[in-house]
Amino acid sequence: MSTPTATAVSRSGSWARDAANLTRRILLHWKQRPVSIALTLLFPVLIVLMFRYLFGGAMPVPDGTYTDYLIPGMLAMTMLFGLESVALAVTTDAAKGVTERIRAMPVSGNAVLAGRGWADLLNGVAGLAVMVTAGLVLGWRPQHGLVSTLAALGLLLWLRSAFTWVGIYLGLLLKTPESAVSVQVLVWPIGFLSSTFVSPDTMPTWLGEIATWNPLSSTATAIRDLFGNPTWATHTWAAEHAVPLAAMWPAVLTLVFLPLAHHQHRSLAS
Repeated sequence: MSTPTATAVSRSGSWARDAANLTRRILLHWKQRPVSIALTLLFPVLIVLMFRYLFGGAMPVPDGTYTDYLIPGMLAMTMLFGLESVALAVTTDAAKGVTERIRAMPVSGNAVLAGRGWADLLNGVAGLAVMVTAGLVLGWRPQHGLVSTLAALGLLLWLRSAFTWVGIYLGLLLKTPESAVSVQVLVWPIGFLSSTFVSPDTMPTWLGEIATWNPLSSTATAIRDLFGNPTWATHTWAAEHAVPLAAMWPAVLTLVFLPLAHHQHRSLAS
């Protein structure tokens, strides 16, 4: 006769196996379209090249080069791109009937969403590796040692994890790939209205305030500090507390959108 503890462990193991199997399904699906995945991973590199060589000469950065300022910002921006990609993937699964087939299987909704989240985090790791490599090729270097570099990479993946839950919720809410285009439209203003490419000081005061408090700006400024790269920012409270804010914003987003995603998934099944 199984004890309550043994039953709980069994259920936990089953949930983890289900999530791992669903993650594997997504990765195998990616393997079938390598060109699309490669273009997605290389797209941020194209943006870096455009800004570095088309606009970089007009961007004097105190205590450093524009490349040193741009690469950390683009690392954060790459994490934001996960929002639109996961939303589109969720809506595509719904449109092709994959969501209905998985729902008919003896798999918990928590495992379904966890599998999607794990797969997207792996995608984020791949995107991060590509962008770091591109930055190193262009001459960017972390200056503060291994521990600070790993902390910066951890903050980037923490942000990606939070954006994943935002994307999953929006994908479940919108349901179709056509409606997911609205997410792609929103990503660009969020990305540009930040300290990714320029200092908020260069913007009109009210716009600069919004950019300063953008979660993307907090992560970009925090990892510039951790990498030892120029921040090109004034001594605002948000800039001086960028590291704790970079840890807090993703936590807030996760606390809001993870329960919303689970609720939306359960409502689809009802």
